[in-house]
Amino acid sequence: MSTRDDVLQLKARMSESIIGQEGMIERLILGLLANGHLLVEGLPGLAKTRAIKSLAKNLDAQLSRIQFTPDLLPSDITGSDIYYTEGGKGEFKFQAGPIFANLILADEVNRAPAKVQAALLEAMEERQVTVAGTTRKLPHLFLVMATQNPIEQEGTYPLPEAQMDRFLMHIAVGYPDEKAEAAIVRLNRSEEADAKPGDLPPTPSPPLGEPQRGGESKLAQDVIFKARADINGVTVSHAVENYIVALIFATRYPDKLDKDLAKWILFGASPRGAIAIDRVARAHAWLAGRDYVTPQNVQAIVHDVLRHRLILSYEAHAEGVAADKVIDKIVELVAVA
Repeated sequence: MSTRDDVLQLKARMSESIIGQEGMIERLILGLLANGHLLVEGLPGLAKTRAIKSLAKNLDAQLSRIQFTPDLLPSDITGSDIYYTEGGKGEFKFQAGPIFANLILADEVNRAPAKVQAALLEAMEERQVTVAGTTRKLPHLFLVMATQNPIEQEGTYPLPEAQMDRFLMHIAVGYPDEKAEAAIVRLNRSEEADAKPGDLPPTPSPPLGEPQRGGESKLAQDVIFKARADINGVTVSHAVENYIVALIFATRYPDKLDKDLAKWILFGASPRGAIAIDRVARAHAWLAGRDYVTPQNVQAIVHDVLRHRLILSYEAHAEGVAADKVIDKIVELVAVA
């Protein structure tokens, strides 16, 4: 099979255990292919945690889950130097924290204080952590999926704009439809039935790289690296490149397009927004089987890339105008390449 076929099979395996959230699965795969981090926002029970666990189950990668709480310390994430004594001699040895994994689930990231978020920021942007003056590199395959609840704001520390900008995409997760809801109930029922007989403990997961149940093996990390190399070769024409730039500039100078946009947008997207659109659009085109990017690829991912990069005005909030509506208006007004 080709590299793309392997990635599509990974996506299909994840879809077997996550029903009604095809968009989130695709965005998770795109984030992995584009080598970027994801901020996933949705109400409890919408399979956010299940999605990253499903990815780890089918990919030869180590998963760490960090439950963010107000009393969390930076060392709880990065690790720390521990003093060991042996034979009358003592020395400090570094004990790695949970950040030293391939896939990081930062659960309810906005519940951690600023120092912890700063430690995570270095890991996300620099792919390294600094402890006691020593810098240590993180794994080559490294993806952070941070989650937050859109309705519970008590005891939270809103993410600063600098950290929000580090996320490649901001994924909004909604409710499944009626058909998917019924399928979720059936899936949960079957999983409970499989776990009952004999009340035996669950079978431990096979070591990384070894076959799973049914002879299916985990996808090797090399496949992801090969896919990224292929995506680097996906062509972006000058016309599409100009279209991406025009979308970004529309967020910065909205008064040139529409008076409502000018009233709604306080600050537009940074250059990271253009870079992110380019990276994710190329991954989206590759996943669709093309070696070139079309305006449709850009439009398919632009909401996820720009949703968290726009700072809306007081008027927009007062009128109940969300970022998605602003992006809809920008896409409508900016001429397609």
